[in-house]
Amino acid sequence: MKTIFGKHWLKDLSICLLGCVLSTAAVYNFGVASDFPMTGFTGIAVIFYRLWGLPIGITTFVLNVPVALLCRKRIGRHFFWRSVFCILVSSVLIDYVAPLFPVYTGDRILAAICTGVIGGIGYGIIYMQNSSTGGTDFIVMAIKSVWPHIKLGTLISAADYTVVLLAALIFHDFDGAIYGAIIGFLFGAISDKLLYGLNSGRLALIITDHGKEVADRINEKTERGTTLIPSYGGYTDKPHDLVMCACSVKDIVKVERAVRKADPLSFTVILESHEVLGEGFKAVKIAENEEDAEALANGLDPDAQKALKKVKIAEAKAERQAKAVAAKAEKKARAAAARAEKKAKAEAAKAEKQAKAAMLRETKKR
Repeated sequence: MKTIFGKHWLKDLSICLLGCVLSTAAVYNFGVASDFPMTGFTGIAVIFYRLWGLPIGITTFVLNVPVALLCRKRIGRHFFWRSVFCILVSSVLIDYVAPLFPVYTGDRILAAICTGVIGGIGYGIIYMQNSSTGGTDFIVMAIKSVWPHIKLGTLISAADYTVVLLAALIFHDFDGAIYGAIIGFLFGAISDKLLYGLNSGRLALIITDHGKEVADRINEKTERGTTLIPSYGGYTDKPHDLVMCACSVKDIVKVERAVRKADPLSFTVILESHEVLGEGFKAVKIAENEEDAEALANGLDPDAQKALKKVKIAEAKAERQAKAVAAKAEKKARAAAARAEKKAKAEAAKAEKQAKAAMLRETKKR
């Protein structure tokens, strides 16, 4: 468990379990109970359930197997095994635990909202642990590992709407398709908010004539770094300092106070940052391929890292072959030395025997 979930494996497992419980409750106790077309491989399993009564959890697991094997290399070892855990837990929960609890059979629009919100929170929690519930998630994560700039929620929504439309065509339930689209939108929007909203922040741009004092005051009050950029006023036609500071939402008030204290005449612009990465900010890892992550950490292009790895493997192989040849040659040399030594000993013994025989004959003559 430690090799897959890390040092805090019990905490990570518990968080993944919580996400599985929420997503399962959303699907079975709200979505399936209201005959909504669901999303992803779970949506396909729900179609089979409504047509032939096949268990949703087992069907989802069976559908996941070939996709998981095909996408394993692209999505990374840790993400793969974490997802396998979530797939197994979700399959058991939806078939054996969720039916034990009451289902919501009230207004369909409220059921759709509850399904989307609860499910979005559940899936977001799972994604935050660098995991997923498999299915189209594996395909989406494989795509994201190639094109990381595409938002996760956008990819998930595109995959989900395809399954929702398929269910609507099969059951001729176009009202259900609208509800399914609402659910898919909420899934994507809320999971995106959970994943990227945690890294959102503020960017303060301060125009001042006392850049060093402002920067020092901000660092003193918030322990946030700043960047000083020489600037020139278009209206005043005078040089100024531009102090740039990226900070969290809760720190922006401290930054404003620090700026007013250091230079009341400064001009400050506060911008909203969708995502802030770097020292002092937590990065969310999603479907991160371990090799690519190592390459980026070393400042290398992932392709260059893979080529370097191939070179190292070839060097290691050549080294092993050289050692094997050297060991074989050494073994032959030792065998030859042993044979030579044995032969020398035999000749010495023979010479000694002959010498003793000659001495015995000489003694007899006397």
